[in-house]
Amino acid sequence: MSSPKGSQIQKMRLPVYTRKGPLEVPSPSEKDWSKDDEEDYVLKDPDQELDSLPQPYRMINKLVNLLFNRSWEVIEEKEAAREAERSRIQPIVYPPLVESKLNSMPKCMAISQDYVFIGEANGFSIYNLYNAKRIGAWEKLKVDVASIWATDLGSEVLIAPVDEMGVIRLFYYYKESLFLIKAINEVDDASKQTTCVKMEVSLGGDFAAFLLQGSRDVWLDVYKLPKESWLKEVEYPQLTANAKKKVRQLQLNTIDSVTPDNLAMDAYTCFKGDIKLSLPVYIMKIKPPKPVSGTTFKSPLEVFAKIEDSYGLGSGQNHFIKESQWEHQEAIFNASYKKYLDGEWEEEPLSTATFHFLLPSCIISMPTEAKGPSGVACVLGIHWTGSHNFFLYSLHRTLKDKGDPEGVWPCAAPIAVSNRSSCGSYLVLACEDGVLTLWDLSKGFPLGVIALPEGCFCQSIHFLKYFLVHKGQNVYPELPLKSKMKCLVLCTDTSLHLVEAEGTRGPTIRVLAERPVKYLNEIIRAVAPVPALPGMVLLFSQDGSVRLMDVAKPQIVCAFAPPRSYHLVVPWNPVFVVSSHRPCFLLQGDHPDEIEPTHDSRNIQNSIFYFSFEAYPLLKNVLGNVMISQSDFTDHTAFPQTLPLEERCERFLQERVQNLGKNAMKEQEHWNRLRRYSLFLQKREPQ
Repeated sequence: MSSPKGSQIQKMRLPVYTRKGPLEVPSPSEKDWSKDDEEDYVLKDPDQELDSLPQPYRMINKLVNLLFNRSWEVIEEKEAAREAERSRIQPIVYPPLVESKLNSMPKCMAISQDYVFIGEANGFSIYNLYNAKRIGAWEKLKVDVASIWATDLGSEVLIAPVDEMGVIRLFYYYKESLFLIKAINEVDDASKQTTCVKMEVSLGGDFAAFLLQGSRDVWLDVYKLPKESWLKEVEYPQLTANAKKKVRQLQLNTIDSVTPDNLAMDAYTCFKGDIKLSLPVYIMKIKPPKPVSGTTFKSPLEVFAKIEDSYGLGSGQNHFIKESQWEHQEAIFNASYKKYLDGEWEEEPLSTATFHFLLPSCIISMPTEAKGPSGVACVLGIHWTGSHNFFLYSLHRTLKDKGDPEGVWPCAAPIAVSNRSSCGSYLVLACEDGVLTLWDLSKGFPLGVIALPEGCFCQSIHFLKYFLVHKGQNVYPELPLKSKMKCLVLCTDTSLHLVEAEGTRGPTIRVLAERPVKYLNEIIRAVAPVPALPGMVLLFSQDGSVRLMDVAKPQIVCAFAPPRSYHLVVPWNPVFVVSSHRPCFLLQGDHPDEIEPTHDSRNIQNSIFYFSFEAYPLLKNVLGNVMISQSDFTDHTAFPQTLPLEERCERFLQERVQNLGKNAMKEQEHWNRLRRYSLFLQKREPQ
C-alpha cells in the first residue's frame, strides 16, 4: 500500500509522451521508414523541427546555418573594425619632397656630411643630399653591395662598403675625389675567404674594428687609422712611377642612355687609383672567450704564487677549479637530464660580438703612459653572444702585447643588447632577463638598474639627445647637461619604452607604445630618433607607414608616405637613413604595382624618396625653436631643478611655511563646521 506522500509525488510528475510500439532503427532508405500516426507524435523542442528532415538534407541544413553564422560574425567584426578606423583621428600624411629614380634596386644607404652613399649592383653611388643629384659612383665589383657605412672625418668621409661575398673595403672621399685605401679581408684563394659581419669606427675616426667570420671561427680585428697621413697624402700626392706621365682619373658615373633629370651630374667624382694612401695599422686580434676548463694547479698556494694578474677574478674568466671537479659536475648533469640529452643535438651557431669604442674616463683604469688626447677613444668594449661579461681592451697596445682584456664587467645574466650614445658618455647593457644597466662613463658611476615589464625583452636601444619641455615645446639646452640621459627601448613584442635617468635618482621607465592587439599592421618594425627635432622619433610600422612620434606627450605628430603607386613587401624591412645634422631622412621605394614579377628586376625603376622636415608646415615651428639659451635655462622659474642645492632647500622651506598658513585656515574652517554640526545635533536630542 503506497503512502499518501508517494501518491502526491506521482500526481506532480509531468506526462511523458512515447511512441506506440517497440523502438526500431529506421533503414537508410526513406521509403522504408515507419509511418507513425501524426497524432501520436509529440515534438519536444520546437527548435528541433528542422532535425526531422531526412538525411542528407539535415546535415546540409546544419552546415549552411553554420556557414551563415560564421560569415555573419566575420562581417560584424570587419564592420566594427571599419567603424573604429573611421572614428580614429588620423595624422596628417606628408608626401616626399623629391623622388630620385634609380636603374637598380638600392641595397643599403648611408649619410655623411652633405652626401648620400647608396649601395647598388656592382658598387655604390654618391648623391648630393640637397638636390638628390648623382655626383659619382664606383662600379668595379662583380657582385652587389650588401651594406655600407660612412663616417665623418671632418672635411673628409671614410666609406666602407661590404659586398655579397663579405669583403669590406675602405674608401677615402675628399673634395670630389675617391681613393681606395685597402680591401680588409680580400684573399686570392676563395676557399679561405672570410666574411665581414659587422664594423665600427670610433668617434673622430681614429680606430676601426671589423668582426670577421671564417668557416669555423669568428674573431675581431682592430686597426688604427692614420687619418692625418691620409689628409697630407691627398693634398700633396706623390705619384708612382707608372703615373708620372699623367694621373689616371676614371670617371665612374655610368649613366644609361635614358637618365632622369634628377640624376644629372652636377660634378665629377674622380677615382684616383694611382695615389696610394697609408694602410691602417693592425693593432690586435680578439677571439671569443674560451670555454671554462679545469686548472692544473694543485693547491691555492700554488695558484697565488704563479698568478700574474687578477683582471678576471669574480667574473668566471679567471677561476681555479680542478678538472676532476668539472668532470664530476658534468656526470651529475648527464645523469639528471639523460632523457633530454639522448636526442639529436643541433650544431650551435658561431658566436657573434657587439663592440663599442669608449672615451677615456675614471671608470676605465689605464696606465699613465698609455693615456692619449681627450676626445679620442682609448678602450674597446665588447660582449659575445651568451656571455655574462663586458670586456674592456686597451687600444694603446702593439701586436706583441697579450690579448687579455684590461677589465671585465660581469653581469647577472647574459648580455643580449648594448649601445653607446653618440657623444660617447653613456652606455646601456641589456641582459636576456630584461634588466637594463645604465652607465655614465664620463662621471664613472652607474645611473641605475631597471627592469622592463614582465614578458618584455630588449630588441634594440636608441639614444635620444637629451631635451627639455619648455612652455609646452621640446627644446635642447644650449650647453649639454651632465649625468642625464634618455633612451628608447624596442622590445621583442614590438612595444616601445622610454627610459630616463638623472644623476643619483633612480631611472624611470614609461610605455610609449604597447603591442597592438586590434591593429596588427601597426607593429613597429624599426625605430629611428630624429636629432634635428627634439624628442621626436620615426616609427616604421608593419604596413609600411612612417609616423613621427613626440615621446614627451606621447602622441603621433604626423606621418610620411611615398606615392600610392609603390607597394611594400610584408613583412617590411625598411631601407632608410636619417641625417644626424640635417632635418631630413631618405626612404627606399619598392617596385610599382604595375610591374609584373616575371620581369627582370634590374630593369625595374626603383626610387629613393627624400623627406625634408623644413618643407612641412606642421614642423616649421618646431624647427624654428629647437634650442634654449643658457640664460633661459638657468631661469629658476622655468627650470627650478637648475638651482643650487642650498637655494632649492631654502625655496622648499619657504613653500612649506606658506602652506602652513593655508592649512591653518582650512583647519579652522573644518573646526567651525564641526562645532555647528554638533550644536545642531544637541538641539535635536529630546530633553
